[in-house]
Amino acid sequence: MRHLLVYIQKLHRFAGIQLYLNMCGMMLNSVLAGISVVLLIPLLNLLNLTGTLSNSSVISSIAKPLQQLPSSAQLPAVLALYVVLLITQATLERFISQRNIQMEQRFIRHIRTDMYEAMLEANWPFFLRKRKSDLTNIMTTELPRVSYGIFTSLQLVMNLVYTVVQIGLAIWLSYQLTALVLICGLLLVFVTRKFVFASRSLGDEMTSLMQTYMAGMTEHFNGIKDIKSNRTEQQHALWFRNLTKQMERNVVHFSRVQSISQYYYKVAAGVFIVLFVYIATAFVHVQPSMLLLIVVIFSRLWPKFASLQAGWENIAQILPACKALLDLHTESEQAREFNLKQLSVDIDSKWRMWHGIECRDISYQYDTRFATYALRHIHLHIQANSMVAIVGKSGAGKSTLIDLLIGLIEPQQGEILIDGVPIQHCAAQFRRMVSYVSQDPFLFHLTLRENLRMGAPDASEEKLWEALRFSAAHEFVKKLPQGLDTVIGDRGVRLSGGERQRIVLARAILRNPSVLILDEATSALDSENEVHIQQALERIRGTMTIIVIAHRLSTIRNADQVIVLDQGTIVQQGSYQQLAQASDGLFSHLLKHQELEVVHH
Repeated sequence: MRHLLVYIQKLHRFAGIQLYLNMCGMMLNSVLAGISVVLLIPLLNLLNLTGTLSNSSVISSIAKPLQQLPSSAQLPAVLALYVVLLITQATLERFISQRNIQMEQRFIRHIRTDMYEAMLEANWPFFLRKRKSDLTNIMTTELPRVSYGIFTSLQLVMNLVYTVVQIGLAIWLSYQLTALVLICGLLLVFVTRKFVFASRSLGDEMTSLMQTYMAGMTEHFNGIKDIKSNRTEQQHALWFRNLTKQMERNVVHFSRVQSISQYYYKVAAGVFIVLFVYIATAFVHVQPSMLLLIVVIFSRLWPKFASLQAGWENIAQILPACKALLDLHTESEQAREFNLKQLSVDIDSKWRMWHGIECRDISYQYDTRFATYALRHIHLHIQANSMVAIVGKSGAGKSTLIDLLIGLIEPQQGEILIDGVPIQHCAAQFRRMVSYVSQDPFLFHLTLRENLRMGAPDASEEKLWEALRFSAAHEFVKKLPQGLDTVIGDRGVRLSGGERQRIVLARAILRNPSVLILDEATSALDSENEVHIQQALERIRGTMTIIVIAHRLSTIRNADQVIVLDQGTIVQQGSYQQLAQASDGLFSHLLKHQELEVVHH
């Protein structure tokens, strides 16, 4: 319950006085509903349905003002007042309902934006620990459940207020009979508390099922090509049918829990009213007029008891979603690496790297519980505006070194300096001037123009085509049906692997970076386009720092420095020619192996 209370406190801070004005309006609405019931007293008297009205001091005090009016005006006055109260109550209820919806939607937008920005501000290790599908599930499924739970809680509070007002009115009329009904209601709450516990359990199960569902959908559609190629559709369809059956059972079970509890309340309502009338007439000897009024009050009040029970069950069902959302938000804040709102204020868009990057004895482990190091005792200096190549076998630590150089992760030992400043003190400014192109290029389901402008929102048409020419992409873009306005599909699926790499490279160049990092960014290119890219890199060489992770060693002949990694350590470092001539070195071995592959093909 404490997780839900956290979000109610957030609502309190967000809505401020509007929340209390709405609650006061709902309380006033409850009072008006009570007054409309009280007006039945003189109405019953005027219709000669009460019989012994004068014997009741309560009823006499209510009807006394009417005695001041002429007898012919009494009934119209009561009816007019009743209509006025009814219209006032309906108008107030409509107004408050609209205000509540506005406040609810604004608050949902607030917590949704707050959660999204908290994740954006988190560091890279946070995302390494999380399944992307779990983050998507919380934002699309759990967050709406939380917002529903918050406003269900507020509605529960207002139902309690309404109930208290009606009970107060009933106590004023007859405290003995009211006490009897309240005792019966409390007994029923005690009996039906098991349904609240069952709802909480079903809520836990639903959260787990939705995580599994979202993860499965994400993985299956990301791997749809493998599924279709290997004809494994049947296995995945079977998994989906089994999971959806579990989800169906969960929803049906929760519906059954609620229907049973509501059934108990409806049956109990009939039994209690019969018992109530019998005791009132046989033992308490309540006047018929009073008995009729109290029956009316409790016939209106008892559905509120049922709605309170349903509200508790709904809240119990969404408590796991509150916990999941709050835990993720807390973890995001603990992993925060910068403040998104302050980022644009603090960053100098003209910042450049003038001296270089220095690694001083850095070591890194992905899991500190084990003795395995991804990188160990790395000493390295990358001169500004030079071209550096990083090579090595698969798993040697090349991508980890790049992540450290960018500042996505921090070493457990040693430090990284940018122009002599520790990277943790300038990571935001530095990364703003870095363009990173991975071997698995990512494009959005947008037009080519929109994808390119992700890197430079203000880029002119001329700049866009200049970047495309740089990446040898302008020819195929011209041939597309709508040119730059062609929608390229999810992750750029309508383009070939080589075309995607060239578009991402163009986007990187558009940023006019101080540091350009190519993580095997030409691996999907044919030889002709790879040559074009190499020539383009030669043209910009000296204007920015270029760091290349290369698989094809022949493409790094002109690098100023080649760094050879093996099992997380630097085993060789020097120019291409120096390392190629060292016949006993790993670089020479890798080079000869690739030359043999070329001859073989």
